[in-house]
Order: sequence, then structure tokens, then C-alpha cells
Amino acid sequence: MHQRLSPATRVSGEICLPGDKSISHRYALIASMAEGESRIHAFSTGADCHSTLGCVRALGISVEEQGTDVIIRGRGLDGLRAPTADLDAGNSGSTMRMLSGILAAQPFISRITGDASLSRRPMERVMKPLGEMGASITAREGRFPPLEIHGRNLRAIDYTLPVPSAQVKSCVLFAGVYAGGTTIVREPVRSRDHTEIALGEFGAQIRVERRVITLSGRPRLMGREVFVPSDLSSAAFFIVAALLVPGSELIIRGVGLNPTRSTLLDVLVSMGANIRILEVTQKNGELVGQISVKSSHVRGGVIERETTAALIDEIPVLAVLGATSEEGLIVRDAAELRIKETDRIATVAENLRRMGIQPDELPDGIRIPGRQRFRAATLDSFGDHRIAMAFSIAALVADGECEIRDAEAASVSFPEFFRILRQVTA
Repeated sequence: MHQRLSPATRVSGEICLPGDKSISHRYALIASMAEGESRIHAFSTGADCHSTLGCVRALGISVEEQGTDVIIRGRGLDGLRAPTADLDAGNSGSTMRMLSGILAAQPFISRITGDASLSRRPMERVMKPLGEMGASITAREGRFPPLEIHGRNLRAIDYTLPVPSAQVKSCVLFAGVYAGGTTIVREPVRSRDHTEIALGEFGAQIRVERRVITLSGRPRLMGREVFVPSDLSSAAFFIVAALLVPGSELIIRGVGLNPTRSTLLDVLVSMGANIRILEVTQKNGELVGQISVKSSHVRGGVIERETTAALIDEIPVLAVLGATSEEGLIVRDAAELRIKETDRIATVAENLRRMGIQPDELPDGIRIPGRQRFRAATLDSFGDHRIAMAFSIAALVADGECEIRDAEAASVSFPEFFRILRQVTA
């Protein structure tokens, strides 16, 4: 599917976006380990999160979908059943990495696979700590999916993450739920903490002190009712759209404002963006609020070190904003982008070039000149949802109509993206 997008005259209105993808994954997996019924409101509509639901079903857990509500009836830590076929994670690295922690502790062999894109993404980062906990995992060429997991009785470990990764941290913590003793995970840089919050909400004994997470094994997790806030990573595209298009004013309701995710807003405000947070509340341990955005000419700047880790998913759309900023944008310490759904440094750079911008690719980042104007162009998603959406936003301020090839990639995380984009630019 290709999408044609014309320049926008204004971005305006009030919108509510789908449920947070990261939180939806975690609630579904934890509910599958819990005892009794869990009702998850506003579950993500993205294909990735439904890959997680499909895997949970294949492990013998009852999953019922009622619109965007999901009801999961867990049978406790020992209630999963051996799947009768390969578990399919689709395009979802989150599903594969986090579910591997649970599968490593089961009394059966499982095999988890994915699509062509996921099959090119290395998995050593989860294989190593799970191996230290006693699991046996084999992979294609020793590092690529599919993963064959021979579950074992796991032992608790004290593990220091070599690089910041919320998915790897979550994998180790999920394995630690089953392990005897106390599992400790140490982070070099604080990463998103949805897993720690959610485990605590479902009854785990978990403690976080600075960047050290301590989890007691074999907790009794109990099913419960939880609410998923809107996804700040999805909101990022509309925030940047409103900043870029002159005369814009947009309100986004019910957005998750977890401090480990809201670095995006801090960075944008520090660059001069006119953004306000309204009506903050707390639901199931997560902060939720409204975001008001008005068009602004931002300064640009440098994203590096722990800020890069916190913004890793938002960098493609921030690159678009950076090209129009006063000073341009430099991103460093982002080698992780090379092994996402695509090499996002390369695919961002390629689409920028098509639109008349000349970025410099760095081994671990990108340098984008400021004060640029976007030319109309035929752009490519390269099969990557964030690339499809980021350059749809760039198209709003191009000098003519743009085409996004393979735009259906957006449905991996945000099937409603183009409908809502048309709504706020109508």
C-alpha cells in the first residue's frame, strides 16, 4: 500500500491515541503468569502486541478480545502448556525477547520464530543471561531467530546489562519470576521501567533503588484490572507535526507520561518547543496526562549518552524535526538503531536525501544540517513502521505531494496512524 500526502496548512484538534505498545506487551505476558482473570483496557491495536496475544494463546492461556479490552485468564506460574507448533512473534522483537524469559523456565521445549525482518535481528543479549540462569537456547548461526528454548529450573542471578535495554531487562526479570532466590538486574543507564511497575501491580515483590532492580522469585501473581495509557512514542509523530506546521495547535489526551519515557518532552521543551502538560493523574502506577502542543521553531542540538537511550524509538521523527531546526541535530551513541526493524540510521539518511537534505551518517548516529526545506519525493518505509510514520510527518511540510511506499508498515504499532493524520490535517 502506498500513501500520497499533501502539504498541510494546519495541524489541530483533540485526539486520543491507541494504548501504549510497551505496556500492552507487558500486561499480557504478566497476566498469562498470574492466577485468575485480568482485564486490560485500551490494549494496543498494533500488530506487534497481537503477536504477543497469539503466543499467549498458543501456550494454552484463554485470551478474549472485546474491542480494545483484552481478558486473559491465567492459571498461575505453572499454568502454561507446551505449544503444538512454533510460536510466531511476527515482527515483534519485544515479543521474542521478553517471552523468551518466561519460556526459559517452562518444563517443555518451545520454538519461537518471526518474520523475515525479525529473523535478521540478533538475540545474543537475551540468550547470554538466560544461559547463565540455566536455560538451554539454540539459534540460527548462534544468534538469529528462530530460537529453540529448552526450559529448565532456573537459578537467580545478579546481572549487569552491558548496554541499556528495557527488553533485555524485562526478559531477565520474567525469568527471575520463576527462579529460586533473588534476581538482581543492574542498569548502566535507567531505561523504561514499565515491567517493574507492572510486576508490582500484579503482586511481585520487587524493589528499585536507583538503577538496581531486585526481584524475589516465585511470587504469587494475581489477575487484576488494568488500564493502558496512550503511547507517547505514537504521540511523538503528532507532536512533531504540530511543531512543524505553522499555526498548529493540538491536544493529545490520556498519554502515558512515565518519567523513563517523557525525556522526549523534556528535550523538545529545552529546544524551544511550545509544549504544556495538563491534568496529570496516576493509573496502575503509571502517570497519565494531556499534552498541548503549538507550532514552534526549535533550536535543535545534540542527543547523546543516556538521552539517546531514552529516545531510541523517537529518533527517526526527531531527525525530521532536526532538519528544519535552527542549529540542526546531531545524534550519537545510537548504534542500537542499526539493528532495529531496519538499519534506522541508514533508512533515515536515505529518505532525507530523497527530500533534498544531506545528512552525514556516523557509525553510531547521524548529523543533520538545520534550516532545511523538504522537497517533494517518493519515500520508502523499508518495511519499518517508524520510518513510514516519521516521513509521513516530513511530507506535511514538503513543497509538494509526497508518496510513502509500503506505508502499511505503520500497522505494526499504529494501524490508525493515517486516519488520525488525515483527521488533524483536514
